[in-house]
Amino acid sequence: MSASAPQTSARVTGNWSLFGHDTLLIGVMAILAGCGLIYEYLLSHYAGRVLGSVESAIYAMIGTMIVAMGIGAFLARWFKDPFTAFAWLESLIALLGMSSILVIASVIALTYTLPHTLSSLYSLPPDSVLDGMPFAQLQAFARFLPYVFGLILGILIGMEIPLIARIRQQVYGRFLENNAGTIYGADYIGAGVGAAIWVTIMLALPIMQAAAWTALFNIVAGLIFLWRYHAHVRFAKLLFACHFVLLGIFFVILSHGSLWMKDLSNVLYKDKVIYSESTKYQHVVITERLSRAQPMPINDLFLNGRLQFSSVDEQIYHTMLVYPAMLASNRREKVLIIGGGDGLALRDVLEWPVENATLIDLDGQLLSLFGLQGQPYPARPHITSQLTHLNGDALNDPRATVIVADAFLEVEKMLDQGRQFDTIIIDLPDPNHPDLNKLYSDYFYNHVRQLLAPDGALAIQSTSPYHAKKAFISIAKTVKHAGFTHVEQYQQNIPSFGQWGWTIATRTGQPASARIRAVESLPVPSNWINKEYLLATFAFPNRFFDGAKDIEVNQLGTGRLYDYYRQAWQTEDELYKN
Repeated sequence: MSASAPQTSARVTGNWSLFGHDTLLIGVMAILAGCGLIYEYLLSHYAGRVLGSVESAIYAMIGTMIVAMGIGAFLARWFKDPFTAFAWLESLIALLGMSSILVIASVIALTYTLPHTLSSLYSLPPDSVLDGMPFAQLQAFARFLPYVFGLILGILIGMEIPLIARIRQQVYGRFLENNAGTIYGADYIGAGVGAAIWVTIMLALPIMQAAAWTALFNIVAGLIFLWRYHAHVRFAKLLFACHFVLLGIFFVILSHGSLWMKDLSNVLYKDKVIYSESTKYQHVVITERLSRAQPMPINDLFLNGRLQFSSVDEQIYHTMLVYPAMLASNRREKVLIIGGGDGLALRDVLEWPVENATLIDLDGQLLSLFGLQGQPYPARPHITSQLTHLNGDALNDPRATVIVADAFLEVEKMLDQGRQFDTIIIDLPDPNHPDLNKLYSDYFYNHVRQLLAPDGALAIQSTSPYHAKKAFISIAKTVKHAGFTHVEQYQQNIPSFGQWGWTIATRTGQPASARIRAVESLPVPSNWINKEYLLATFAFPNRFFDGAKDIEVNQLGTGRLYDYYRQAWQTEDELYKN
């Protein structure tokens, strides 16, 4: 009895020691898996901003990193010492993870400023633009960089599982039958936790802060591994020093990274950037320039890098959006605006004798920037005062009701409440993101139709008939498919955008153009609109609508309109056909 006690005690001690090793290794693996997934999302998110096509950029990045992880798993066999290789690996992943987006932004900014730098260096005339093939190729390469870093990071992340599996076997001193299953289990669970952290926390952070905090977990996991296994790691002191240097880089990027990113992003805009923030839903940039011909500074609004309006000519756009629908409606007491968080469409609506104008927009921070009071966001008094001067402080007009909500859900709620509107105006961004596609679907337009009074009119911002002809026509076909009796389209040139188009529809009675033609005089004075001018906008070139029968309706879940839009603006050659 007494002779066997020491053996039992030793076995229990050994078991507890192995349990400690397992807890540490599996915990480290789970942390690293979560970090790896967040790096993947960060690069995908940024690639979507840089490349413009969010959905395809995300899918391409995920595919690139999955393939790269497979390559990394094969390459891991080249390292004979798994302890040392794993320790160096975590240092490299942490460094690349928190700096890659900053490097990509720096290279992109360099390629865009290089022509201007060379023009200044060689004292070329101001109207000379260096935009030849070498510069175009440099810019194309810079925009491809997210995938290059995704490939490199994916290869490094792919090495983690084989290396930690070998470490675990060496700790046990024997072949482990369930080794791969245990490691992969930790990897999958860690990735799931990483996805949850991304959705709940990281998406709300500036992108450089999200990268830095993710890298910190990588650094801490690396330090824990070094502390426990430094006896097995060559150059352990050097690796400890590297990790502390990485901690220093972490603090620098956490403190200054967002400011650097903002400065680098601002380089891409022609005018002075006076506001640049990422809201929960989009990246908002406002620029400013002075003109001798304008008493006020000229402000441009960009959402996710795309121009939404310029104060120098927004009046043309918003008049063309609002006036035809208001004029074609039999009554104008109750008006619904979907989108239009800048308040400019609402401003024009309130020039009519309306009793109530309801505006639905998803982004409370954007609404706050344009003057809506009572929103829990930091005040920007100087910028907001300029913007409220532009929109006439329409968002705070007593006749206005502003709802911060997803219009897709809010419209359904209004239907349940039995509400109806005399005029409905849809002023959404172009369908350049899969999330917006549902708001251009037959399902959504069918619900909008039920909200519209029988003698009312609907107007929809419908992208460019010049650059995105198929998308433009698809919107009209989708509205028609949703049950509207008369659907027409019209166009006008907006200097900041080029040729632009809108869709107008009525439920019963005459089409909008016939109602406008029957009007004897315009009830509300306008700087841009007269009856003849307005009716002329309904004219299109000969054979413009040839082939329309082959263009598909955008049904909910198909993403057809998004595909039309993406293809058109990628090639930028969707022109009128003779």
